[in-house]
Amino acid sequence: MSVVLVVNSGSSSFKYQLIDMDTEQVLATGLVERIGQADGTSRHTVTNPNREGPATAMLDATFTRQLPIPDHTAGFRVMLDAFSEHGPLLEEHPPIAVGHRVVHGGARFFEPTLITPLVEINIEDLSELAPLHNPPNLEGIKAARITFPDVPHVAVFDTAFHQTLPPAAYTYAIDADLAASHRVRRYGFHGTSHKFVSEAAAEFLGRPLADLTQIVFHLGNGASVTAVDGGRSVDTSMGMTPLEGLVMGTRSGDIDPAVLFHLARRAQLSVDDLDDLLNKRSGLLGLAGVSDMRDIEAGVDRGDAAATLAFDVYIHRLRAYAGAYMAALGGADVISFTAGVGENSARVRAAALATFGFAGIEIDEARNTERRGGIRVISTDASRTTVLVVPTNEELEIARQTLAVAQS
Repeated sequence: MSVVLVVNSGSSSFKYQLIDMDTEQVLATGLVERIGQADGTSRHTVTNPNREGPATAMLDATFTRQLPIPDHTAGFRVMLDAFSEHGPLLEEHPPIAVGHRVVHGGARFFEPTLITPLVEINIEDLSELAPLHNPPNLEGIKAARITFPDVPHVAVFDTAFHQTLPPAAYTYAIDADLAASHRVRRYGFHGTSHKFVSEAAAEFLGRPLADLTQIVFHLGNGASVTAVDGGRSVDTSMGMTPLEGLVMGTRSGDIDPAVLFHLARRAQLSVDDLDDLLNKRSGLLGLAGVSDMRDIEAGVDRGDAAATLAFDVYIHRLRAYAGAYMAALGGADVISFTAGVGENSARVRAAALATFGFAGIEIDEARNTERRGGIRVISTDASRTTVLVVPTNEELEIARQTLAVAQS
């Protein structure tokens, strides 16, 4: 049995999955949160051992525990206790490797990478580009290497898939020497999801990945869109940070940078104030007071003007990027929607492509509104572009890449 443990570490929590890579079935999943607080919480869920299926199989038997968890190392001990008490026993399912999600790999990391002390130093150095993400990612790595010292640990970078962007797509039009000195360029994010979805779409359609032009919408609380040509990312909406691009739950996405100068001068907002505004108090939340698309759609149904405007602004940005990437690719064979909003909101999917009849794109209303799991087609049989809903599975993608490195 080839078992991989996948870890996604935040500043005060980490999520984990134990996956049997022979069947790609999740054996257990969990969350350790409120690290550093007296009321820390552990939630451990074990898959029914009699249930067969892929990594999306239903999980059951959830066990919770509350106790002080002073740091990430203590959190991993809590995780080990959960495996010992509730299963599956790691002695019977020993991980052959541990895969770690790392948000920012800069221009240095373009593939899954075996973690060494030098790699840790590089991840720390890149923290200036992702100060909210890389430091806690690194904390999880250090704690996991203490807990599992005898197996390889692999970093899988959100930015790696986008290292194929051409210079025209990743270069900002500012002073070139200044940009080079401070590593200012577009890096892109959600790469693990975009890679998984574009490959899953090709497999579902039974067509070679190298032959397809694709547009992938990853629409969650954070949102991005990527143009994929032959399996390679050639343009993407997020930039040097995950702030650029689409309207998101709390992030503004694209904005005239002069707005920041104006607010600094007229509203006396500091750099930190502006950072907080654009990342935490903008997007759907800033426009309508709620950040969840389900609440926005409920507001639209009630006739709420703010919710309706927020929805319209959100859709306007989706259409703008869809059109731009159709032009960049010379047309798209496949458009896929994924993540929380992309997989569950028929209204968003229909509205995003409603104006693309000129390009021969047709959404089938019945297929689009059908509620069922798995990959499915939501375009008509006559549509020039196949439109899909593709459930993402970033943990499985991390596990696949980790296994490849471990086996090599």
